[in-house]
Amino acid sequence: MVDAPTAGQRVKVEVNSHNGLTTIEGVVLHPAAKNHVSVKLVNGYNANYPLEDVVSIEILGTQNLPNAATPSAITPDTSLPRVRILHTGGTIASKVDYATGAVVARFEPEELIAALPELSELANIEAVKLGNMFSDDIRPQHWNAIIQASKQAFEDGCDGVVVTHGTDTLHLSSAALSFAWGGKGETPPGPIVFVGSQRSSDRGSSDATENLLSAVHWAANAPAPCGDAGDGVVVVMHATNNDGACAVYPGIGVRKLHSSRRDAFKPVNCEALANITIDNGTCSHALDERYQTTLNEKSSRPVCQRPTMYETSVRIAQFVAGPWLHSEEIEAIVLTGVQAVIIQGTGLGHLPIDDPAKDAPENTKLWRALTRCINREIPVVVTNQCIHGPVDMNVYSKGRKQMEMGILGHGSVAAPETVVVKVHWALSNGMKIKEAIASNLCGEGNNLLRS
Repeated sequence: MVDAPTAGQRVKVEVNSHNGLTTIEGVVLHPAAKNHVSVKLVNGYNANYPLEDVVSIEILGTQNLPNAATPSAITPDTSLPRVRILHTGGTIASKVDYATGAVVARFEPEELIAALPELSELANIEAVKLGNMFSDDIRPQHWNAIIQASKQAFEDGCDGVVVTHGTDTLHLSSAALSFAWGGKGETPPGPIVFVGSQRSSDRGSSDATENLLSAVHWAANAPAPCGDAGDGVVVVMHATNNDGACAVYPGIGVRKLHSSRRDAFKPVNCEALANITIDNGTCSHALDERYQTTLNEKSSRPVCQRPTMYETSVRIAQFVAGPWLHSEEIEAIVLTGVQAVIIQGTGLGHLPIDDPAKDAPENTKLWRALTRCINREIPVVVTNQCIHGPVDMNVYSKGRKQMEMGILGHGSVAAPETVVVKVHWALSNGMKIKEAIASNLCGEGNNLLRS
């Protein structure tokens, strides 16, 4: 058995694998298990082999560890816009420490510029680390922290803000800041851009570089947000699975629709506000025609100075309509003290509450349970599990029955997650849910799909 190499060394390893004698090259990581060798390959993936299967190890050199470098101080260019990057987590603003194999946050401006020097040509970069969380762990208290940090950035004189965020709940957080800054008919002082990456920064297929360049470009060069188009807070991600193009989506009109593709984010009942082209690190953008028209015809929204916050004690129950939705589930959850019930309805927003053949008493029980909720002044809101298209309860008698019951949601074109965030914002800020659902607060009521 050969001796284990030291973490950080570049090596060529010959190993007996399932495919016969195999040769790999890469940087040694701390072993994934005892008596194993772990190597980070040039394609970004890790390979792990038992030392007993290793035939030979040739040391090629020592990796210049990212953590050991001292980035140069930045000389600000006062002619450039000032952009503050708020790091919450995810791989978008992280680096790989090849001595440990861990991904660590790169949040100092000098480190960002050292890794991506093109940023210094786009803006004067500032950076603040708010956390280093997986996005599925983010809750309303973290929304509040981002809101406060973005407010501080504008008060300090920044022209735009970029929020680096894990992708899984990025669209929830972008919706949360959209309502925080624009829910009362206002608009933020400058663009707020959420950005993430689907592939880690050490992989050859990473989208992190182009996404971050595009986000900073938009934060530095976007037109002043009008608010009516959902442009106060936006999401910037890859427009296609290929390199060279990113899209700017309304923060209240986008959803993650694929678990791994680089173009996982797609608009819901709207279109991209703009497209950004990246050519050898140089960014340019073109506005969508409808967005340009909205900017030209924009109403006069005041600039928000005090964004609203979210009550962390708010509880909202969520259900999906279908054969498995029963009254007992509704009633059990209501007993926990929820302030609203949201159900993803089928088709145009329908629920299983009819029993025409008298063979599905569960449906009648569900109708009664929802009626009791409404009688107790617990709002019941229907969204669209189809994702695209409106909730329209006028088309079928079922929908009209639901409206007569007092179920809300008719006319909504927002994604289900945006509706939940909107309800949470309304409950946090003393707004009637019925009024909030019926209002287009900051662009979430737009339906800009071209037929």
